[in-house]
Amino acid sequence: MRTVELLCSPELEEAVRAVWARLAAAGLPSLARHTHPTNRPHLTLAAVDEFPPGAEERLADLCDAALPLPARLDRVAVLDGSAPLVWLVRPTPQLVALHGAVCDVLADAGGQREWHEPGRWIPHLSLALRFRDADRRRARALAAVDRPGGEFVAARSYDSETRTVHELTSACPRPGA
Repeated sequence: MRTVELLCSPELEEAVRAVWARLAAAGLPSLARHTHPTNRPHLTLAAVDEFPPGAEERLADLCDAALPLPARLDRVAVLDGSAPLVWLVRPTPQLVALHGAVCDVLADAGGQREWHEPGRWIPHLSLALRFRDADRRRARALAAVDRPGGEFVAARSYDSETRTVHELTSACPRPGA
């Protein structure tokens, strides 16, 4: 699988990681426990089996032209009533336009995930996976201390086969940079 992901500005990344830490400290599921070096807060625009020929370059051009984008966080929610605990991202017109353009570039790719289709896509930053409904209220209280602002400042692609990331923008910041 290959993804197209937007990366957070340092202040927004720090705020998300603080929520991950609060959830973990409370004994709740949290992405803080996912220690792979590629794990960092991000917003997924699309996921496909493989990029079509030339798509990576076109995606990089799109993202370079569109970024940075304002990131406005909304409420904390559990998607589909069960698994992932997320911080919803308000879909600004610029974000929706970038998402649509990315989907157009990947229109002929196999294995498109239906939840990333325009009209079905719910922009969010993941806080925990495999989340139990019973812990929802407690997690929301820990996570929703504030609604930080920030920006999406770079883009990358995750390759699930090699478990590596590929920069899609010219200035792809590293965590803590």
